[in-house]
Amino acid sequence: MKTYQPKKEGKVYLVGAGPGDPGLITVKGADTLRQADVIVYDRLANPELLDYTPEDSEHIYVGKKPGKPSVSQEQINTILVAKAQDGKTVVRLKGGDPFVFGRGGEECEALKAQQVAYEVIPGISSALSAPLFAGIPVTHRKVARSFTVVTGHTITGTNAFDNWGHLAHADTLVVLMGVKNLAKITDLLIGLGKDRSTPVAVIGKATYKDQQTVLGTLENIAEKASHSTPPATIVIGELAAKADELAWFKEKQTQLLGSQAKESASKLAHFAG
Repeated sequence: MKTYQPKKEGKVYLVGAGPGDPGLITVKGADTLRQADVIVYDRLANPELLDYTPEDSEHIYVGKKPGKPSVSQEQINTILVAKAQDGKTVVRLKGGDPFVFGRGGEECEALKAQQVAYEVIPGISSALSAPLFAGIPVTHRKVARSFTVVTGHTITGTNAFDNWGHLAHADTLVVLMGVKNLAKITDLLIGLGKDRSTPVAVIGKATYKDQQTVLGTLENIAEKASHSTPPATIVIGELAAKADELAWFKEKQTQLLGSQAKESASKLAHFAG
């Protein structure tokens, strides 16, 4: 006689992968990866995080790259629903935080519409961690009492001045996904009356060992950071100048390079001997 086994109910976990360094994922996020049957992951989620997953888990890459063919959001929603309805524990691994420019809300809406159980586990957004790793506080007593986060992915169109008008007056303005539009952004803010000498920092590959920070002003940062490529975070405001004073991670990078150089020299000496 066969024993009836009720079908396992699937569930989707939207997990924030953090800003890049795999050590910056939350404890709960890492624990959830260890229990996953299926991992659906983005381009900005560090692939080293897949080391947390079971050996027999299924990995589905759905990363989007500007100008390249990619999986549509509708297709991603379909994958999540289908895998969960098949009784799988699904982790949707998203760079940064799922609800900060990550379409996490849209995915939750799609899951709810199909009555699929889901849970959202926050991650550290690059909007906060990139400035921090560059030595830039986004707020500072007597300098900036607030900060604003905006996407720089699309700033064209007749309503650009209307949409960005209030941003010219932000204490600290953090722009995500905007490095390709850096010249347009700086020109727009200057046109809206922001001082040309306002400090600006462009932080590339934030939290990674090869993180790089380019400093300038609204007037010259587009030229100085012309070779910067995504992923990069732009910080605009007086506090961007703090990167010269408080660049703790840059000092750590220098120490790491020094240690690596000594190790290489030691190995060469060993072989030479």
